[in-house]
Amino acid sequence: MTYRAPLAEMEFCAARIVGQDRLAETGLFAEATPETRSAILDQAARLCEGALVPVNRDGDLHPARLENGVVRCPPGFREAYAAIAGGGWVGITANPEHGGMGLPLCFATFVNEMMASSCLALSLNPLLSQGQIEALEHHASTKSRRSTCRS
Repeated sequence: MTYRAPLAEMEFCAARIVGQDRLAETGLFAEATPETRSAILDQAARLCEGALVPVNRDGDLHPARLENGVVRCPPGFREAYAAIAGGGWVGITANPEHGGMGLPLCFATFVNEMMASSCLALSLNPLLSQGQIEALEHHASTKSRRSTCRS
């Protein structure tokens, strides 16, 4: 499978339709400039095209299976997920105080779209983790957030 992230289309939608450029005018997302967005999208595209696309077919040919209580993932999924996690993509919207990037959800939406287009099966893991992070940030006590995020 070949996949090229539609960066020009995403940039157009972000700037002209969604109005993301106005985010940098806010105190919360002052660093969410068009330049930052372009850099984020470019790096996410490299990750997806280089690490996720190559394992997509393996996921179809060798689905995950449960053996003696242990989940066995398709070949290459462990390394591809390590690239996602190592790049900080799981915590794209998470608070920087807890190791996240602190970027707006609209940035994460474009990144998640690229991941899903590259390898849907693998993209579901970081997507679920993003939901867990959001739940912790909104509902966990300060004490439990510190102990959970630092371990």
